[in-house]
Amino acid sequence: MTKYRRGDHVKVEFADECSGQREWMWVEVEYADDEQQLVFGKLDNEPIVNTDLNLGRELAVTFSSVLDHRRF
Repeated sequence: MTKYRRGDHVKVEFADECSGQREWMWVEVEYADDEQQLVFGKLDNEPIVNTDLNLGRELAVTFSSVLDHRRF
């Protein structure tokens, strides 16, 4: 069974490349690739610091970058 399933939420830290500021945001999981250790999903909150990201943006993040995991 996969570690992350569709509909799960994972919290990931993002850093703004220009300012170096960091913020933690939730990504809603679409699917996960356990072999490659990647989670694919959509950003589930509006960024404040990272203005180059937006709500609903499709992302891929590594398992190692996941700070928290919620299954509702």
